[in-house]
Amino acid sequence: MRKILLFTLILALSVSILGCTNADYTDQMNKDEKPKQEIQNNAKSDEELVKNLIEEFGSKLKMVSLLAPEDILRKSMQDNYGGLVTQELIEKWLQDPINAPGRLTSSPWPDRIEIISMERLSQDSFKVEGVIAEITANEEIAAKRPIVLTVKKINDKWLIVDVILEPYDENNSISYKNTEYGFSFTLPESWEGYKIINDQWEGLSTNDSQGEKVVEKGPMISIRHPKWTDENPRQDIPIMIFTIKQWDLLQEGKFHIGAAPIGPRELGRNSKYVFALPARYNYAFPEGYEEVEDILKGSPLKPFEN
Repeated sequence: MRKILLFTLILALSVSILGCTNADYTDQMNKDEKPKQEIQNNAKSDEELVKNLIEEFGSKLKMVSLLAPEDILRKSMQDNYGGLVTQELIEKWLQDPINAPGRLTSSPWPDRIEIISMERLSQDSFKVEGVIAEITANEEIAAKRPIVLTVKKINDKWLIVDVILEPYDENNSISYKNTEYGFSFTLPESWEGYKIINDQWEGLSTNDSQGEKVVEKGPMISIRHPKWTDENPRQDIPIMIFTIKQWDLLQEGKFHIGAAPIGPRELGRNSKYVFALPARYNYAFPEGYEEVEDILKGSPLKPFEN
């Protein structure tokens, strides 16, 4: 009888100890699981915050005119980029605005950043790869420019600390690059073997006392289709090159070019030159003029600094 009671007591103690052990194990598992879940939630939250940061930054690019005077540019960058990028990065861009992200021409303009990939470099930094989509007034994509951004968490706030702008995406195309004046021009693959024709534009005085006197002149570069011949000429792509001062004088009506009632159309500019399309350049409607019109709709001229 005593043995039976002893066995029963031992069995009861064993069950009790086992129950406590299982409960402790379960509690410990729950405690271990909570930090893991919190880490996953934080990681997901960080990615969402960085994604929102890049998208907001991309929406501000069109608001910053990189060719504006320095004081206006500084205010524009502070108003639009402040709180999204570090102050050090803004100062870097102000020293070299042409190579900063923003708006260079009236059309096309940067509309947004499309994110391609996000890579976590550390607990407090991400590398984001994407493209800047540039659109025209018709909201058609005219060009895409790859961009790489480094984002870091500084004082509990995600900020862009570095930006790398890469060459424009020019798939299935070729490019003419002029390093003397600072511009490139994207052409369809069918223009491979094109020729460059160098000419000159002349500006005539609007002062009656001077008559039709040439008061300004400058270079004009024409890109010629490889199938152009004397017997079968095709439409060239003419690009007039003005200094900033000459362009301002032209806009002020100090001289005129040709007999057309309208002046040249600006295609783009850098800090030294304005690149423009002559008025009525295709008045004779030669073969290929429709193709040239389509090329120009894509805003193929991209200015850069020498």
